[in-house]
Amino acid sequence: MAEFAGADMGDARLTKRLVKLADRLGDAPSASIPGACNGRAETQAAYRLFDQAREEKRGLGWEEVLAPHMAQTETRMAEHPVVLCLQDTTELDFNGQDMDGLGRLSYEAQRGMYLHPTYVVTPQRLPLGIVDAWMWARPLEVSESQRWIEGYARLAERAGHLPATRLVYVADREADILELMQRAHTLGHPADYLLRAQHNRCLPQGGKLWPAVLAATPLGDIEFTLPERLNRPARAVRQTLHVRPVDLPDGQGGMMPVTCLIARETGVPEGGARQGSCRLGHAANC
Repeated sequence: MAEFAGADMGDARLTKRLVKLADRLGDAPSASIPGACNGRAETQAAYRLFDQAREEKRGLGWEEVLAPHMAQTETRMAEHPVVLCLQDTTELDFNGQDMDGLGRLSYEAQRGMYLHPTYVVTPQRLPLGIVDAWMWARPLEVSESQRWIEGYARLAERAGHLPATRLVYVADREADILELMQRAHTLGHPADYLLRAQHNRCLPQGGKLWPAVLAATPLGDIEFTLPERLNRPARAVRQTLHVRPVDLPDGQGGMMPVTCLIARETGVPEGGARQGSCRLGHAANC
């Protein structure tokens, strides 16, 4: 399996076992190790992989395991003119299992870890792989919000290796952090960003962000089908787009340009909830 064949486990036997285990887990991603392995011998070999690496003090951190896959992901990214680099956080719930290094999750009684990957896809939704990740257990010595800012900074480093590919950092509301936009501005925007906004910011020139954008002449309309969900049938949605460039503090006594886009549904059916969202972004060379 080419994704992990380049892993440096310090021993060819460990690397071979890692490749086989990754192959099995790739075929059954939701299965346990015994469920994914082909029989008792393979299962025992998988557990020996972890035991030997720990006993012989060989580096079997997740960083070393994922490094060759991330390199392969970067190679695939170079084949496309534009890629979307999606960041979000998920919980790894190990509650009830006896292991070291766990912390609380959403509730104090839950024990586990957090994973914050950068998952790369094309605009046509073709998955290319993971290119970066944060993993931690609470409490964390630094602010957890740093994962969004450092996630952009690491992506900016990747952009230097991919001059023919446009990287777009995409994140949800939790990434609506002024410091993230300031970091991108300081770095010269080697990667574009698109953030779902949650703060109706006060603008330096006066007024609030959202009313100022909605006052702008509409850019146009879009139509799509909202998928079916529990207790909600699928339905057609029509949204009007409002776009306006605004200036925000750059953290160095000056201002930086940011574009705000609001998509707001029109013609909402009676009793229905209006669908809409607000995005902050910056696209270089546009």
